[in-house]
Amino acid sequence: MAVNKRHSNISVFVPHMGCPHTCSFCNQRTISSTAAAPAPEETDKMLKEAFSRIPAERHSDTEIAFFGGSFTAIDREYMATLLSAAAKYVFCEGGFGGIRISTRPDCIDEEILILLKSYGVTSIELGAQSMSDRVLELNERGHTADDVRKSARLIKEHGFETGLQMMVGLYGSTVEDEMLTMREIADCSPDTVRIYPTVILDGTHLGELYRKGLYKTFSFEECVSLCGDMLCYFHNRNIRVIRLGLHAEDGVENNAIGGFYHPAFAQLVRSELFMRAILRALKNNSPEKLEIAVCGKNTDCAVGHKKSNRKRLTEMGIPFSFSVDNSLTEDEISINKEVYNVFKITGDARL
Repeated sequence: MAVNKRHSNISVFVPHMGCPHTCSFCNQRTISSTAAAPAPEETDKMLKEAFSRIPAERHSDTEIAFFGGSFTAIDREYMATLLSAAAKYVFCEGGFGGIRISTRPDCIDEEILILLKSYGVTSIELGAQSMSDRVLELNERGHTADDVRKSARLIKEHGFETGLQMMVGLYGSTVEDEMLTMREIADCSPDTVRIYPTVILDGTHLGELYRKGLYKTFSFEECVSLCGDMLCYFHNRNIRVIRLGLHAEDGVENNAIGGFYHPAFAQLVRSELFMRAILRALKNNSPEKLEIAVCGKNTDCAVGHKKSNRKRLTEMGIPFSFSVDNSLTEDEISINKEVYNVFKITGDARL
């Protein structure tokens, strides 16, 4: 698998602040597991503690991340106080690598980008969610796909690292819509992507639709397969996927009534990709026995989440063995001495 550069975030949540819309899926208080926005003094105290706790040699690889709301749409004076509290831990000697924020595509313009740059913001993530205007309208996003394209272009022109977030399985979204979103997001040339399978939370409009039987989701297996297609596609477009699935937080687990939440969702998807490679080898050669090797970091994914791939091979009645070969890259799997790329896009993929 592709290796992301070592990186960590100090997350500061500003729940549901600044959002001009309540989207169909949103219960931000649940997602962030906090009800109150942080005071600048609290932010400063938290960052000061983190600055002391994190080894100095890791400061440059650490970003302060304001997540949970539409950061550029919150009260401008309050936003400036938060940025000021963070900036002194960026601009000081041996400071953190920068500040990351997330916001809506329709809350970006030249003026705000210049302001963010002055405070040491280095990365901006946009919640695109879908690139189908029909799906965006059905889910009450309040912006268009063209807003995503224009804001992403503007962010890149101002020299920020650009991230786009997408949601899989929104109300009214089809497989064709998901593939459209994947391609259009890649065409925006972001540095990073987050893929969030939709989790239906209690207390949301999606929750109401789901309980009434008006919102039919993909099967869980279909969602895993779709995300596998996306992971391959973004990898082959040299776009880093830095998150796959929602964080395993109690607020989500306890309030999810449907959708695609799983605490190990990323491993499920990566296990799927290794199983696809094994099936390609079987289709090509029909061997009597499989000798499967991967580098040490990929052992769990090759064997499968909770040994799902091992169990599947056993059920197929094919003798097999797993071993470690650290001469292989994280993108590779060796099957009977032949090396396969786990991210290979096959004719069966819906790309």
